[in-house]
Amino acid sequence: MARFVVRRLAAVDMYGTVGSPLRRRVILVEFWAGVVLCASGGAALAAVGQGGNRVFGWWLLSVAINYVPLALSATSLSRPGALDTELAGVDVRAQLRYYGVAQLVIAVPLAVAVLALAQSFRSRRDDRGR
Repeated sequence: MARFVVRRLAAVDMYGTVGSPLRRRVILVEFWAGVVLCASGGAALAAVGQGGNRVFGWWLLSVAINYVPLALSATSLSRPGALDTELAGVDVRAQLRYYGVAQLVIAVPLAVAVLALAQSFRSRRDDRGR
């Protein structure tokens, strides 16, 4: 089974099947819109909602937090050559199949954010060990 890597999800989603520049921009906007819209809607519902609406608001806030590492990754992958470097030697079609289903983890409260933090710490630790 493939390992879920937050940066790779962003890269594969940005590249799609052909790597068009338009798709890259659309996905970048999608990730940042996920942050802003989920956070604003979630905050409003959490603040003034009642019962289930308040719970839904908190869930939306956790989804917004999940979108932050994706948006940051997409932003860094938007630099010239960064996406190509990230996907060098990768079977993009296989990764699209995997991440097409695996991206449902975005709906799990704080899951992507926690994974991104863990992967960031692991990467820094590995870099220091070299």
